[in-house]
Amino acid sequence: MAEPVVRIPDAKVALSTASVYPESTATAFEIAARLGYDGIEVMVWNDPVSQDIDALRRLSDYHRIPILAVHAPCLLITQRVWSTDPWTKLQRARAAAERLGASAVVVHPPFRWQRQYARDFVTGIWRMADETGVRFAVENMYPWRYRDREMLAYAPDWDVTKDDYRHFTIDLSHASTSRADAMQMVDRMADRLGHVHLADGNGSAKDEHLVPGRGSQPCAELLERLARTGFDGHVVIEVNTRRAMSGAEREADLAEALAFTRLHLAAASASPTPSKVPRR
Repeated sequence: MAEPVVRIPDAKVALSTASVYPESTATAFEIAARLGYDGIEVMVWNDPVSQDIDALRRLSDYHRIPILAVHAPCLLITQRVWSTDPWTKLQRARAAAERLGASAVVVHPPFRWQRQYARDFVTGIWRMADETGVRFAVENMYPWRYRDREMLAYAPDWDVTKDDYRHFTIDLSHASTSRADAMQMVDRMADRLGHVHLADGNGSAKDEHLVPGRGSQPCAELLERLARTGFDGHVVIEVNTRRAMSGAEREADLAEALAFTRLHLAAASASPTPSKVPRR
């Protein structure tokens, strides 16, 4: 009979600094180090520390936790962070990743009203990817909904698998909000899946970012597939802890998310023992 073998992929489990909001970027480093995360993804936003390469390096060195990815400032609230020009933002994100030793830059597709940026986005991302060893991993988004109305806010499309990118980020909370089948989206991404934002959701019109296992998304199934296929990107916990009543409650949620992720990345598979291998 085959004996069970536990295979753990090379994927590292990182904490997004967005997961501690409204606490600071510095707090994310403290929590990630204390809980045993493998690294950090820096969400570049209005916190000045998130924009300061030297400050981020000091935090990384002090807590002895590497910065594995940089999330470019693509949100509505970060329109003036690192310039108002979207290509300048991406250039600065790439430079930050290179200086900090991060291997990925996460980027959202443009808003539809950024017409020139959207028109050139696919070819521009390829051009930038050709200029660096850092992965530009374009993230799936979702339609904006209000009551019975739907607005397509992203271009070329919120479903990034409809366009040709070298690397993708799958975000399961975004898949939930878009009411897309996350595993089918992963199938379409295939070997270009380079980065994972792990969070759960229940199909709400709001982007929920629940702790994995608390919603209806295939978080466990995705992690087990990553383990079976030897995924070598990063799995980033990006959850919403704004409702936490205390720092201890927030930390408990992030510890639960890490435990869930490590459990399902350790996928059991069958492997024949040497004595059972048939002779030819």
